[in-house]
Amino acid sequence: MGVDFLSPLNDEVTAFVKGLSSQHLGSKIVFHTEKEFPDLTKIRLAIVGVLENRGDKTAINDVDLTHIRKELYGLFPGNWDVSIADLGDLYSGSTKDDTYFALQKVCEELIKNTIIPIIIGGSQDLTYPLYRAYDKLEQMVNLVAIDSKFDFGKESEEIFATSYLTNIILDAPNNLFNYSNVGFQTYLNSQEEIDLIEKLFFDAYRLGDVSSNIAISEPFFRDADIVVVDLTSVKSSDSGNFITFTPNGFNGKEICSLSRYSGISDKVSSFGIFNHNNSKQESILIAQIIWYFIEGVHYRSNEYPFGSKENYLKYIIPFESEELVFYKSNKTDRWWIEIPFISSQNNKLKRNTLLPCSYEEYLLACNQELPERWWKVQRKNII
Repeated sequence: MGVDFLSPLNDEVTAFVKGLSSQHLGSKIVFHTEKEFPDLTKIRLAIVGVLENRGDKTAINDVDLTHIRKELYGLFPGNWDVSIADLGDLYSGSTKDDTYFALQKVCEELIKNTIIPIIIGGSQDLTYPLYRAYDKLEQMVNLVAIDSKFDFGKESEEIFATSYLTNIILDAPNNLFNYSNVGFQTYLNSQEEIDLIEKLFFDAYRLGDVSSNIAISEPFFRDADIVVVDLTSVKSSDSGNFITFTPNGFNGKEICSLSRYSGISDKVSSFGIFNHNNSKQESILIAQIIWYFIEGVHYRSNEYPFGSKENYLKYIIPFESEELVFYKSNKTDRWWIEIPFISSQNNKLKRNTLLPCSYEEYLLACNQELPERWWKVQRKNII
């Protein structure tokens, strides 16, 4: 079993939790200790620490998640109905590949049992085994990265935190359907990389666009299977990261809003936070990011693809050569647009699919403008 790779929590964390009141979050979580392992049949969310940062060439310390756990468990929960376990830590293997193998097996087992893993790294190359955990599920995967960079690398290069996306795109089996970047900063990415995102029909929103209207990113998260956060996407004045100083980035409120969007998405089945420097200052924001993700999971509405279309209003907009079909939820007022299955072509999506969209995209269609994301998905679907 994948969970056999996990080590129990250290004594400092367990002693801290014992000193908490019954109202603290730490008193409402089951832990992997020296004496017992949580019963996974009763768990919805599983926290897993990964003590691996060899993929970060600039790392100066070994990974230590003690501060993060103490900050998180010292918070108070909302009025949540969600069961949480801390499964302990995955220690780094003899090589990075050993760690990747172990993390893939752990996440594979959790996802197969409809448990959402919350992975706390570690370096961001751990996104690669998190993605590979979906291989046996035989489904196309949508990945959202909250990141200031795209993390492309050379084709033959080994996997690093700054190049893992190239390995995800090129390595077989090719399960990646869409990659969405939220918060890239233009001056940190070459024009060649920005052009490549366009050529691959991927999605990317600049930091300024998201900061000025955070709601534009919500449809990306609603369509995601995996969401990963690079903590260097948050400006240092808010994250507390003064080792790799970042003057621009999301503020604390914005990154927590994006984390809540991730949790509230009915489709997101794994979540990861990477590229921090083990500092006590950073651990405060990381704990709050995780808190907002858990809050989002509690408020999931179980809409598409889990509910029926009976609770939606259907809008049909005729174009010259086709019709665009939109659906609006009666429950949450959220919008979707239909991606038709074209039987005469080789479709990656094997049936009619609903793509999350915004009300603004519906208004564009009303003015006879094809929504860009709908067009991109159509192109990817038949390539």
